[in-house]
Amino acid sequence: MEEDRIAPRQRVLKAGTIEFGGSKVDCLIRNVSATGAALEVNSPLWFPDVFVLGMTSDGSSRRCHIVWRNGKRIGVSFDD
Repeated sequence: MEEDRIAPRQRVLKAGTIEFGGSKVDCLIRNVSATGAALEVNSPLWFPDVFVLGMTSDGSSRRCHIVWRNGKRIGVSFDD
């Protein structure tokens, strides 16, 4: 099966935070590319469509928006 992705994904297992409205929710970053990431949360809670993804390992953060949701998994595209 051939993938039509803009950028290749790299499988990772990193701690992250979903940051919005002064709140932070822990998540796992399951894969990442130059253009987006797949995240896993503890429960399928509601999150806004736009938020900042904080990456605990290096202290960086990226503004992103949700492109798909599937239970506890969220796919995001980076806005910067």
